[in-house]
Amino acid sequence: MKRLLATVATFALALSGAAVASGAHAEPPRGTSGYPAIAWRGCENAVLKARNAECGFLRVPLDHAAPGGRQIELAVSRIKHTVPDREYQGVMLVNPGGPGGSGLALSALGGLVPKRAGAAYDWIGLDPRGVGSSRPALACDPKYMGYDRPPYVPSTRAIEQAWLARAKGYAAACAASGGALLRHLRTTDTVQDMELLRAALGAEQLNFYGFSYGTYLGQVYATRYPQRVRRMVLDGNVNPRRVWYAANLDQDIAFDRNIRIYFRWLADHDDVYHLGRTARKVEQLFYAEQAELERKPAGGVLGPDELTDVFLQAGYYVFGWESVAAAFASWVNDHDPAALRKLYDDNNTQEAGSDNGYAIYLAVQCTDAPWPASWQQWRRDNWRVHRAAPFETWGNAWYNAPCRDWAAPAGRPVRVNGAAAPPVLLLSETLDAATPFEGALQVRRLFPRSALIEGVGGTTHAGSLFGNACVDNAVADYLATGALPRRVKANRSDRQCRPIAPPDPSPAVATARSTESAALRTRLELQELIGVR
Repeated sequence: MKRLLATVATFALALSGAAVASGAHAEPPRGTSGYPAIAWRGCENAVLKARNAECGFLRVPLDHAAPGGRQIELAVSRIKHTVPDREYQGVMLVNPGGPGGSGLALSALGGLVPKRAGAAYDWIGLDPRGVGSSRPALACDPKYMGYDRPPYVPSTRAIEQAWLARAKGYAAACAASGGALLRHLRTTDTVQDMELLRAALGAEQLNFYGFSYGTYLGQVYATRYPQRVRRMVLDGNVNPRRVWYAANLDQDIAFDRNIRIYFRWLADHDDVYHLGRTARKVEQLFYAEQAELERKPAGGVLGPDELTDVFLQAGYYVFGWESVAAAFASWVNDHDPAALRKLYDDNNTQEAGSDNGYAIYLAVQCTDAPWPASWQQWRRDNWRVHRAAPFETWGNAWYNAPCRDWAAPAGRPVRVNGAAAPPVLLLSETLDAATPFEGALQVRRLFPRSALIEGVGGTTHAGSLFGNACVDNAVADYLATGALPRRVKANRSDRQCRPIAPPDPSPAVATARSTESAALRTRLELQELIGVR
């Protein structure tokens, strides 16, 4: 959901350090659909190549209503099971979220499941239609998120008009670049692709592991094809009753809450960062620096928008807290913007095609469900939320504003219903801002055979397989045997775990941190390739 800076969305490169065995094994039984198999070959990606992964393309109709028409190609990767064939548990498709996240590298995720429970599956990575290595891939304007943007908060009519023009221009660029593809990038299109992928893999049923927006893919797939679902892990659950305009307003409130939690953490470690001894002092400093950057951008380029975008990562995960704090402290205390600029630049390369994730994010969300046509409603709703939650409300509004002028029509969201689905494992931390906890409770209600594990009080988004043993061992048990926590008769989580803990930046602790778990290091590094949202 929405965007992350690379230092926070750090989830894929160091898979080179993970132990994922590979080798030649018998193919699993094929299904009866007769759908053409994928022509597997070696992968070019170094991370996947190191694990003897296989890569290929799945041909699917651009328009599922016209299966004999134009075909497109979806990039797929596979790391096979390493257990004896008699212990094989089927294919496990993984989606990192977004929408717009590349999933190819996620075929290596099985190596992070404890107790070697992942070894019984063929792990399947997929770049959904329009994403990454799939053909064609959508990109519109790599400079759109560059420097010299108007301030997010439209304090004048001129700022508002400038942003409206920018949003309209980006939508027009996507119309010119995407053409007919824009009409076929809804969640339902990808769900039908998933069903064709299942058939192409020769699997009678599909196992699925979805993060963030990937949970919505799983919900819709389980609604459309419940008999094809075997096991499903949904981590960071989208509320299917709030897609997508309302969901973004919900996020604004949740991120403002989380950034205040982060301000309190900065105050607790004033001895390290010297940014204020109370959360209120840190908050005042942040907004004062924003105002100063609006008057005079750091280095001539880094303004209030970039500062918001850098801090936004602290609302998603605790893992980037120290790097954001150190960068902000360098600016405040030494007037050195280099570290802040690097954090921003790492996720905004502005190279050709670099806006692929953002373009697909819009292409899906703008067409999954209707958005208000009246700018007056957008203005009214966002000023109302901004008054209570000023941190990123208007930044998020402009992020989504191209939906007003999107070239493809919006459909109606699927009415998610998991009554016929098998037991599903749901995961969430209580204060997840990108997918607020009410979404997990809603999905639990809609899937009566599900069970929800809660990281109590935590702020991390989609935080499984980061080394939290309470959560990760439950994932392993479910993947190994299908066992879920006992479902309680109440509208709450079924098992409670401690959340992923915030870092302690004190010098003594930082020096001793060499014992950090391999699973945490690996997943943090893996996420950088994926661009999870």
